[in-house]
Amino acid sequence: MKLSKEVCVRAMQSKDAKFDGKFYIGVYSTGIYCRPICPAPTPKLKNIQFFPSAAAASDAGLRPCLRCKPEIAPGVDWSGIPALVSKALQLISNSFPDEIKIDDLAGQLNIGSRHLRRIFQQHLGTTPTSIRNTQKLHFAKHLIDETHLSMTEIAFAAGFNSIRSFNNTFKKTYQKSPSKLRKQKDHRQKDPFITLHLGS
Repeated sequence: MKLSKEVCVRAMQSKDAKFDGKFYIGVYSTGIYCRPICPAPTPKLKNIQFFPSAAAASDAGLRPCLRCKPEIAPGVDWSGIPALVSKALQLISNSFPDEIKIDDLAGQLNIGSRHLRRIFQQHLGTTPTSIRNTQKLHFAKHLIDETHLSMTEIAFAAGFNSIRSFNNTFKKTYQKSPSKLRKQKDHRQKDPFITLHLGS
């Protein structure tokens, strides 16, 4: 579903939960991307850009916000995009955590890989590969926050081929190692309360 800039601005300013997962806000002054419901102060319009997917924001060199946690945002709203893109997203999701090659994905849709990349760029602002990579990253970040699994277990559960790849991806994206992210989380959670994240 393509949203106008005006709609995105209003949703961002009101922190409207109806738009959570439908677009992301890239904040160039801080180098992060956020959900519309992010509790941080609303950024200045001159410093932002709206993206149709988290992967598109990541492609632009932005890192996920540690406050609103894009990794727990609702999934892409498939009802507002063409059936072909919806089916491709479903196939990518169903294959997780196994890899799915672009040529194989295109073959299952009976289209060429070039056409597949073109329609992803048109409707999601990114490529199938970037969608897949962002899915892996978000899943791993969620496991770091919500479980006590070892980093090795998390890396392979999220579909990374090696610990080195896992660590390099995290350092590149978050500018911190996975272990450092977990230590920060453990330091913050000193109170006796338990936070549960419920899917919509």
